Amino acid sequence: MASGLPKTDANNPRVHFDIYAMLEGSQELYFGHEVQVNVNLVETVKLKIKDDLSSEARSIEKCYLSPTKRKGVERRCLIWAPVATGELLGDKQDCGIPNTCAIPECPICAVYGGLITGKKTLIGRVTHGGGVAVQEMFAVEKQRAMHPAIISNNLSKKEEKPIPFKREYNQPGILYPVLNHALSIKDSEFAAVAYAFLDSLPRIGSGNPKGIAIAESSDRQPLLVVDRYLVPKRKRPIVSPAINNPEEAIAEFIRLSRKPEDATDHIQKTHFERWIGDAALEKLQEYSSNFVDNVLQA
Repeated sequence: MASGLPKTDANNPRVHFDIYAMLEGSQELYFGHEVQVNVNLVETVKLKIKDDLSSEARSIEKCYLSPTKRKGVERRCLIWAPVATGELLGDKQDCGIPNTCAIPECPICAVYGGLITGKKTLIGRVTHGGGVAVQEMFAVEKQRAMHPAIISNNLSKKEEKPIPFKREYNQPGILYPVLNHALSIKDSEFAAVAYAFLDSLPRIGSGNPKGIAIAESSDRQPLLVVDRYLVPKRKRPIVSPAINNPEEAIAEFIRLSRKPEDATDHIQKTHFERWIGDAALEKLQEYSSNFVDNVLQA
């Protein structure tokens, strides 16, 4: 069997899922990128955009929420999830980082993949994308040092003076359009993806502070879309990284999410379903509850 996955039946079909969201940093965040001597840099991307008032493209730099970092946080949320036996899910499954179990029945490896070097590989079926910030805001470098009391204690003991360091931060209020795509998975498997996505939001970031949230529109609807389908219908709400105006980005996300004639937040077509806003959040929470009931508390 090429995929290494067991065959399913009509009662447990495999379908595709997409999660589209606009995330917002409510505080300064350090996502990590590379380390120089006493300077921690955040990850950024460079691109060229063409302004309406200018005929020439200009280069800009935007902060970047790396999809691979989001995937790592989501996997850890599953590994550290508490189960009814008093263990953590990773301990119960004997599955962690980098020592994954690569067992198809593992609720972690089944969707995020696993590798036992030289022995076994289980391909992950959840991919992450997006993360290019909307606003053209540079990372800001700030001085960080140890607490004065600690410095005083160290000096009184004639130890080496602590070296202050500088760290770049993504500033508050930046919007990050992101997506998660789950390929050929069962509803029971998507439950783990939904749980990991929601549980990871307050834990994203390197060091402290941490946390990011789903942004909301002016009518207080989460900027969130969930698709379940066999046939990819409707437009995908993926915001162009060339947009650097938050109001324009939000309007574009909403425009791509629904048609003007849509009078519901739950769209049903042949082989395609879409949930928008609060309906999408409630659907993810429903799947997350199923994961807790059927995996963590089973």
